[in-house]
Parts: sequence; structure tokens; C-alpha cells
Amino acid sequence: MKNYKELIDNYEVAVYPKRDLVIVKGKEATVWDENGNEFIDCAAGIGVATIGHSNPAVVKAITEQAETLITNSCVFYNDTRALFLEKLNQITPANLKRSFLTNSGTEAMEAAIKFARVSTNRTDFITTMRGFHGRTMGALSGTHKPEYRKPFEPLIPGFSFVPYNNLEKMEGAITEKTAGIILEVIQGEGGVNIASQEYLDGVRSLCNKHNVLMIVDEIQTGFCRTGKMFAIEHFGIEPDIMTVAKGIAGGFPVGAAICSDKVKIGFGQHGTTFGGNPLASAAGLSAINFMLDNNLAEESQKKGDYFVSKLNTSELSKVRAIRHKGLMIGIELKEKVQPYLIKLMEEGIIAMPAGKIVLRFLPPVVITYEQLDKVTEVLNRILK
Repeated sequence: MKNYKELIDNYEVAVYPKRDLVIVKGKEATVWDENGNEFIDCAAGIGVATIGHSNPAVVKAITEQAETLITNSCVFYNDTRALFLEKLNQITPANLKRSFLTNSGTEAMEAAIKFARVSTNRTDFITTMRGFHGRTMGALSGTHKPEYRKPFEPLIPGFSFVPYNNLEKMEGAITEKTAGIILEVIQGEGGVNIASQEYLDGVRSLCNKHNVLMIVDEIQTGFCRTGKMFAIEHFGIEPDIMTVAKGIAGGFPVGAAICSDKVKIGFGQHGTTFGGNPLASAAGLSAINFMLDNNLAEESQKKGDYFVSKLNTSELSKVRAIRHKGLMIGIELKEKVQPYLIKLMEEGIIAMPAGKIVLRFLPPVVITYEQLDKVTEVLNRILK
């Protein structure tokens, strides 16, 4: 058998710190390594495998579409893309009318930035501290983490950062040049920080008052992750642009910038080669139908509440706070998280960090209650 670790170490551009694990197979919330060892996957490809690894409905849809038509330029109409766009329109906030389909979340953010600039004829954006929106140059310009930004400066000018959940600072940052406010309803990489109702209501009002576009990043929170189809539904807010990706298509690379009528973009002002291809559209359509048919938003809410209820919070001396909505769970520790990620792997559980001191859990919504019991039993033991 070939040494897969060695091959990757030799031939991959080394931008990812690696864990000592070669994953070769996945089914629902379980993955296996090259030696047949089994793990409960509470990372799910950074929240991607919402409907489970190798979901049969998505596998079937991709297989059938691959036998029919794999690629088709958006210059031409296509039946599968039409049905996917219709489905997105049906499940997103009522004011969002049209979608620009992409291959990833960061590409969706790039589209949102361009759309906001051309629609408002303004150049600047306000984003939040601890916010994460992607690593391409536009999205990175709106991402707060200095270690991500510094090697690539100067970035795109006109981006400013204000504290999260601070409406006064947000209002003070708005100028006549502000095209959009970009924020997450729940900060994922920033530590699973949840916006308040007052804050989101206030941001919406500020955008209306100053003719600024409200751009909500639902790349990690969308598609049943938080107990609703989209996290913004918890708060009854309608954004002007919503960016999505990750859980949208069962693991197939798909994203979208979904726009209200405030977005004005003309022919030739943006484009994509692979975005909206028939194979991606088939995957997205089947994944969303699976979510709806199996009430995964409700399942996420129930299982997230169950997960947190099983943690003996009074006895977890190493825990400072637990934050969650649905199956987006952050456990803030009083010390660095990395040793505990290793301990969890030794117990057959894959989790991930959200910053240096927060354990983040984004398991597939199809995870079983027995698996949740195993995860919480281990957490109660190692964090005591």
C-alpha cells in the first residue's frame, strides 16, 4: 500500500497543518482511516457534511447527472440549474430573489463585495472583529484575523472592523462611502459567538437609514446547521445579500450569493466558469430536498439541545462557557484547545478549534443519539 501521508507531504503545497490521520471512507457521521479505525466526525469537513458523508440521495443525483451532462456554461440555459435556482428561491428569505452560483464560500463573498460596490456606487465595507469570510483577496480584506491578513498586505482598501454585537461602534463607522456591512449571525471561526436580536435589528435599521447593503455570511450557519434552514431565521431579519456554501450540497463544492432587488449587476460585470454547472446543481438540489424531506432543521435543534444537556456543566472545571444554536456548538476553555483535540482523536472523535481556546463541534445532522452520548461522555471525562 502506498504511503499516502508521504505523497501529500511531498506534492501538496503545505498551507494546512496536518493531523496524523488518513481518512479514506465516510458514512453518515462516521469516518474511517486507512487502517479501518472508526471515528465520530464532529467536524464534517468544517460543517460541510450536514446530511452525512456519502449521502445516498446525493450520490444517486450526481451519478445520474454525470451520465447525462456534467458541464454547461451559464451562457446557456440548463434544466438542472433551473430547478436548483428555483429551490434556493423557495427556501431563502422572501426578499432574496436571484442567486449567483459559485464553487465556494469565499467566491460567494467575492461576488457579494463586487455586487455591493457596483449597486451602490460606493467602495467601503464595515465588518466585525473575529469575523471570518474567506481567504481570497476580497474576502480576506473583510476577515479580521491578523495572521491571515498580514502576509498579503496591502489588501483591498476601504475595509474597517468594529466589535461584534456593538451597535454604537457599527453606527459610528458608517460613512458616505459605505457600500455594505458584512457580518455573520453566528461567528464560526471567531469562537461560536451569537449575535443579539437588538444588534441585528439595529444593523438592519442602520442599513435602511444610510442606503447600505446588509450582507449576511451564512456560509457556515446555513442549511440546517443552527436549527433553522438559515440562522437569520432565528431573528426574523432579511439581508440584502446572503452568502452560502459548505452544507448546501452534501459535500459537493457549491456556493451562492443570493440577492435582493437592491442588487443591480449587468451583463459582463461578473462571471464564473464552473459555478452552476449541472453536476453541482444536481448535488445541491438533492441535498436540499433531503433536508426538507427529513426535517433536518428541527433535528438539528433537538440534537443540539440534547448534546448540551448531556454536558455536566457544573463539574467541567476547564470550561468557561458553552455557546450553541442547533448543532453549531462552541465550548470555550480556560486553556488552549489543541491538546484536547488530540485527546478526542485518541477516543475516536474528530472535532475542531474556533480560535485558540474554543472547541467547535459541527457534526452531521444525521448523527445518532448514541454517537452524541459517546461524544458527551468523553467530554465530561476529559474536561472535568
